[in-house]
Amino acid sequence: MNPFHLQKQFQADNSQYRGRFAPSPSGPLHFGSLVAALGSFLHAKSQSGLWFVRIEDIDKPREQVGSVDDILDALVSFGMIWDQDLQTPDDNNYRGCAVQSKRLARYQQIFVQLQQQELLYTCYCTRKDIKQMGGNYLGHCRDKQHQFDGHAVRIKQTPGKAEFVDLLHGKVTVDDHLINEDYIVKRSDGLFAYQLVVVVDDIDQGITNVVRGADIMELTPRQISLFNLFEITPPAYLHLPLIINENRQKLSKQNKASAINCNNPKPELLKALSCLGLPINEESLLGSATVAEIIDWAIQNWDMNKVPAQLDILI
Repeated sequence: MNPFHLQKQFQADNSQYRGRFAPSPSGPLHFGSLVAALGSFLHAKSQSGLWFVRIEDIDKPREQVGSVDDILDALVSFGMIWDQDLQTPDDNNYRGCAVQSKRLARYQQIFVQLQQQELLYTCYCTRKDIKQMGGNYLGHCRDKQHQFDGHAVRIKQTPGKAEFVDLLHGKVTVDDHLINEDYIVKRSDGLFAYQLVVVVDDIDQGITNVVRGADIMELTPRQISLFNLFEITPPAYLHLPLIINENRQKLSKQNKASAINCNNPKPELLKALSCLGLPINEESLLGSATVAEIIDWAIQNWDMNKVPAQLDILI
């Protein structure tokens, strides 16, 4: 048994596909997040897999009131119905979705175990300090034995592989610094960092496949390294192309991307399927087909190899 009490469940049936879509409730879904959600959903359902929605609201200051329901309602409007995660306690979910802000005790448990094994240290360096050091954090506080007193906490990284195999892009190599940096796992404001919680969540939910946008791709080796530290086999990864605008900016809530139209979902649904390589020129789809019928057709016709193997798509 590994020392962190993290055990990947559902090992009895190794063929069970378990995927997830993990939006942050900092605003409504936009077209870029629609493409990511569709790719994740179709890849799971084409293999008769389970598909969960996880609310990544760990960064509470960025959350917009009402966004969780807006996101979930939008997924339903576009024909994506998530599976109920029966392994998630009722007090840790909302509308059948795991919610990060309800799992703080779990993250703290793992944090304490990492601390007990002397794998964490407090860092007093500010962003300005790191910029003056050349822009890369090089372990300045690693051996200073600062007290755990409200400053940021970093994990002691062991040298890892700066490459991994992506199901769409093949072998992907990232900057050595990204994999070897002692990155932050708990912020100075007390909030747990994404890198730690996403791995704990994926393990606890038994996630076998992660399908998400290419903006996270370069951080994947860090997450794989953490899976290895926990002695857990990491999931398979597939990174979809990002949707960008004419200014070559990723469609995002920060860039004020427009919300998808849940009252008339069909046009954007067909456009998103086209971005994922599905042939949407069939008359039956363009005509009287309902959203549910289009989704059923897309599941039957999903082909990962038809997804554009590129980092972004201009719309």
